[in-house]
Order: sequence, then structure tokens, then C-alpha cells
Amino acid sequence: MITMAGNFHTVVCPDCENEQIVFGKAATEVSCAVCGHTLAVPTGGKAEIEGEVVETVEAR
Repeated sequence: MITMAGNFHTVVCPDCENEQIVFGKAATEVSCAVCGHTLAVPTGGKAEIEGEVVETVEAR
């Protein structure tokens, strides 16, 4: 069994209110698929999430 070291978050875009799933340790900048607003910025560890996290799916 392979386990992933991190969580996925459902994030609401602050500009257009689109919900998008973002990996908590994103290695690249994540933009909203609808309006292009930056939702996550990599920091070398946990990504800095810019938007409201409405749900977290933990690694199993």
C-alpha cells in the first residue's frame, strides 16, 4: 500500500467562489481554473493557501 504524505483541501476562490481541490504540499503555484486567481503558493513544505478551505480530505 502506498501512502501519500499530505492532505487535499477543497478551497473556495476569493474572487469567483469556484471550489477547487488543492494538494496541501503543492510544489507549484496553483491558480483557479475559472478566473486565474492564485490559490496556493509553494513554500518548500505546506503550501500557503489563499482562499477559504471548506473541506480537508486526509491521506489514507
